[in-house]
Amino acid sequence: WDWDFWSDWKDRRLWVTVTPIVLITFPAAVQAVLWERFRLPFGATIVILGLLLGEWVNRYFNFWGWTCFPINFVFPASLIPGAILLDVVLMLSGSYLFTAVIGGMAWGLVFYPGNWPIIAPLHVPVEYNGMLMSVADIQGYHYVRTGTPEYIRMVEKGTLRTFGKDVAP
Repeated sequence: WDWDFWSDWKDRRLWVTVTPIVLITFPAAVQAVLWERFRLPFGATIVILGLLLGEWVNRYFNFWGWTCFPINFVFPASLIPGAILLDVVLMLSGSYLFTAVIGGMAWGLVFYPGNWPIIAPLHVPVEYNGMLMSVADIQGYHYVRTGTPEYIRMVEKGTLRTFGKDVAP
């Protein structure tokens, strides 16, 4: 899921919807096993901490170590607040159905606000060569990635947010 790799793709439309939906399966599965067998209410948090550790190792060695992308351009999303909420809902309710509905909704709703402190400095508007862009967009221009057609990015004038097919270039 490439929207979590690059800070200029961590936008308010695709990253916010794709990342939580893709990532809820792993915490939910481990949470169900740990709750069913051991009555331990921290399965989601354990999985997310492990995933976050693996993501940081990946970002450090692969993105910074091999290709010299700055870490603030390739940082992973923080999923810890959602995982804690998911575990708390299961612990308080004891119900898989309630956890799936209420906890899953909390997981998705807290994702973007939980990442605001990290991405806010990168969404500051800047005038660059006569265009209004964000700091993340300028980073995207300076640190060139692959050029295959599905990854070509266009920057929309005005709102700063776009990804290929979603707007008219």
